Amino acid sequence: MLTSIRGLTAAAIFSTSAILAAPAFAGDADTAIVPSDSSVTFSANVALTSQYRFRGVDLSGGDLAVQGGFDLSHSSGFYVGTWSSTLDNTTVGYGETELDVYGGWAGNLTEGLTINVGAINYIYPNAGPGEFDYAEFYGKLGFTFGPASATVGVAYAPKQPSLGYTDNTYVYTDLGVGIPGTPLTLSGHLGYTDGFLTFTNNSKAFDWSVGAEAPVYGPLTLNVSYIGAEGDYAPGAFRFTRGAVVVTAKAAF
Repeated sequence: MLTSIRGLTAAAIFSTSAILAAPAFAGDADTAIVPSDSSVTFSANVALTSQYRFRGVDLSGGDLAVQGGFDLSHSSGFYVGTWSSTLDNTTVGYGETELDVYGGWAGNLTEGLTINVGAINYIYPNAGPGEFDYAEFYGKLGFTFGPASATVGVAYAPKQPSLGYTDNTYVYTDLGVGIPGTPLTLSGHLGYTDGFLTFTNNSKAFDWSVGAEAPVYGPLTLNVSYIGAEGDYAPGAFRFTRGAVVVTAKAAF
């Protein structure tokens, strides 16, 4: 049963479902983990954001969201991790918590070219009755050239009960460039969803963002982004998909 997929609560509002299925691979399970020289490396992160936006869609009802996670990576390139965020139950219908558990392999193919492949399970521990958890496979390539970087990636959720026994594909690209002589990094993102996980009437949607990030103090960084989503949305979905400025303070350790 999935009449509400991370969003509107009635199937009458939209025919397919949500544009979701993170990190921001929601939460960002798609964050590359680069092996260190040590055998095993532990890292953690915590964030406070003005809205939890996942692939363009507001999952926190316009309210603050608390997020965080940790990762274990091996020098061979293999890693496992978890990430969690607060949700707005009346908006997404998945309870008040999202928990992502993932694992994969990341490494360098050549100088300036990295690869990251893995799988992620999206878990909603306090959702109501029905099938809500689902799994997704992902892969991406990262390129660096001077102060600039680019990423191209794809995520595929195969047919499973929580997706109405249909599937979902998400493709995206991220761009970033550091401004010489400043601590500022500018970023851009464009994603496309095709399948069950959209808020649209035709199961297709775009999401995009532009932003800037800078270190504030120690491990603390501040990001300001404008995030939007485009598609054949039903009128009731507008308040979850309209563009908004999102401010995020994040610390990584």
